[in-house]
Amino acid sequence: MKRFYPGAIWDFFLPATSQKIIYLTFDDGPNPHTTDWILNLLDQYRAKATFFCIGNNVEQHPDLFEKLVVGNHQIGNHTYHHLNGMHTNTQTYINDIEKAQVLINSNLFRPPYGKLKPKQHKILSKKGFKTVFWSHISYDFDASLSSSKRMEKTLKGVKNNSIVVFHDSTKAFPQLEKELPLLLEKWTQEGYAFKALPTD
Repeated sequence: MKRFYPGAIWDFFLPATSQKIIYLTFDDGPNPHTTDWILNLLDQYRAKATFFCIGNNVEQHPDLFEKLVVGNHQIGNHTYHHLNGMHTNTQTYINDIEKAQVLINSNLFRPPYGKLKPKQHKILSKKGFKTVFWSHISYDFDASLSSSKRMEKTLKGVKNNSIVVFHDSTKAFPQLEKELPLLLEKWTQEGYAFKALPTD
């Protein structure tokens, strides 16, 4: 799959460092039911994260978006309407991203559902966007999975320099509320630090 998206980011390595790092990312916010809770938990662990925000949500909740910025977390573009690139006309897709960009102003872009056409990726790259995928997705949005299975998959799949996807959404919150504190505690005990993605 990587060959279809040259230059896209799947994991991230800081040069010449012995520090163990996990890059936490949260998609779909900001959300009045979840964002404050996530930020408070991250503060407890001195953790920074990257929030891939939906433009429509930013427009509805500018105060929450401002908290992400003031808290020195990284922000990224997640389209304005949470569009699936594979099911969207390319020009419509690019226009939607650019509409979100007016509000978000970040060169980091994550495609909703992890899906976009190679042509869309190529156009975004020429416009200066960095497409960010992930090393591991937590499946916090999938309540049909047992908590133990999700935790097992995440603890097994996440390694040094992994980019991990969680969701800043009402749908994911019951799972996130239970599991994210346990994951952060476990990873902290294993010596990991939590960093935001760099933009350059």
